[in-house]
Amino acid sequence: MNDKYETHEHDVIIIGAGGAGLRAAIECSASGLKTALICKSLLGKAHTVMAEGGIAAALANVDSQDGWQTHFQDTIFGGKYLNNWRMAELHAREAPERVRELERWGAVFDRTPEGKILQRAFGGHTYKRLAHVGDRTGLELIRTLQDKGIHQGIDVYMECTITRLLKDGDRVCGAFGYWRETGRFVVFKAKAVVLATGGLGRCYKITSNSWEGTGDGHALGFEAGAELLDMEFVQFHPTGMVWPPGVQGLLVTEAVRGEGGILRNNKGERFMEKYDPKRMELSTRDVVARAIYTEVKEGRGSPHGGCFLDISHRGAEYVKKKLPSMYHQFKELADVDITREPMEVGPTCHYAMGGLKVAAETGATRVPGLFAAGECTGGMNGANRLGGNSLSDLVVFGRRAGLGAAEYAKTALAPKVDVAEVESAAGEMTGFFGRAGAEDPYKLHLDLQNTMQRLVGIFREEKDLTAAIAKLEEFKQRAQNVGVIEGQRMFNPGWHLCRDLHNMLICAEAITRAALRRQESRGAHSRLDFPKYDDYWGEHNLLVTRDGGQIKVEACPVVKTAELQPLVDDKKAKEKK
Repeated sequence: MNDKYETHEHDVIIIGAGGAGLRAAIECSASGLKTALICKSLLGKAHTVMAEGGIAAALANVDSQDGWQTHFQDTIFGGKYLNNWRMAELHAREAPERVRELERWGAVFDRTPEGKILQRAFGGHTYKRLAHVGDRTGLELIRTLQDKGIHQGIDVYMECTITRLLKDGDRVCGAFGYWRETGRFVVFKAKAVVLATGGLGRCYKITSNSWEGTGDGHALGFEAGAELLDMEFVQFHPTGMVWPPGVQGLLVTEAVRGEGGILRNNKGERFMEKYDPKRMELSTRDVVARAIYTEVKEGRGSPHGGCFLDISHRGAEYVKKKLPSMYHQFKELADVDITREPMEVGPTCHYAMGGLKVAAETGATRVPGLFAAGECTGGMNGANRLGGNSLSDLVVFGRRAGLGAAEYAKTALAPKVDVAEVESAAGEMTGFFGRAGAEDPYKLHLDLQNTMQRLVGIFREEKDLTAAIAKLEEFKQRAQNVGVIEGQRMFNPGWHLCRDLHNMLICAEAITRAALRRQESRGAHSRLDFPKYDDYWGEHNLLVTRDGGQIKVEACPVVKTAELQPLVDDKKAKEKK
């Protein structure tokens, strides 16, 4: 096989080079293991840079009464009690140390007058908790982790797409993929694999996710035998750009609202007074997204189908200092000066709360040798993620998955790759060429996006979800014949999309079937035909598994810990007041 396919051997390979992947790689490498980082795009282009507003951690630099317990309570309440309690606890306890670690590694943060890391308010957080660098926090996190990782001697493989995890019996023993530039195939052998591939937003028409967000880790892990959890919960960020069309869906950070931005409809009314008079613009994302959607649907939207977000009252100097990226983004892309006039914004598919089911302490899936961290995992965020929790999630659980993979790899036997499995993976990719009357991948992708946007979006009901499942069955049949008529494997994005569609169809079906099964409204999942909370569903997550060729959805109890029950009860009592 070595003669036929380029092969690389490592102790651990990490697929995905965002915050979670980089932090996992740093931890593996620090354990003395030969570590590889594989990324679909260029290093530094990860979606982590889109997390602009800050990293949530109870440092208590601005509000001294903050602590991990309150952060835990806010996360559980934001997730509508469906979070894995142990994950939410580890996250809240360990986030402050992970932020201080970033600071030691050279991360630059905005500062208080005393020189401490400054923290800002964000939706759903009781206290000012988000450590930030203007509105470019994710970029700083990536820069810091890359600097640290590269100097540790991690091997980096860029512009490489993984299409299949390779197995030796039950355990994972590597991965098969191709170089995006040349189309040449490549095999990676490893004792352990960490998936950190991010989200699945490209299943939807309007999304803040870039072209890489095609649910690769969700699908790779699922096909290798791991379970998916909470797939019905897809977060629509309330504020994406709605105009001009070329930038539709591009994120407008929650930091705009954190710094005092006000949402108004076309009548000039501050409409969040109606939907959440207590929290207003700093309500949780699911509430704000539904509020904007409702205003538009009832005829009070902005000219391009969104609403107005105004920060101009804070003054030009303040806005440019606190929100430099947003100022330039609107000036250059929409010819809008946000220091003088409002932005036009609307909901955009942003984040998957659902993903691979993992052990809280180690990031281990049920497949031996397979670990995962970040957005491609489920459990941490429950029914709705709080802003700022994504960046702390990446470093807390990236580190833990890296440790878990390293500990496993230290005692694992050398990987044995099955040549027949590699040949099968190669055959799948070459099979997209030369199909007579092949289905156009771009047309199929557009049909999938439109179907998900229309039938499995912010509001859902049984007839729409049933229609979506019928459509997805049809799309799966069409995907059997998807192909590229001519051309070669070099620089061939149509060929790449043929394989990405496979992953997106798995994710789309898991989302839709889980959404149909959950007969209530909770967090990011809103059913018009079941508008209220349901006690049974408040105690259960949904687990997605494969039964033969079929995707199966079953309920499983929420993971709780007895010692945390008083904190949860206390939060419930406060919210009832």
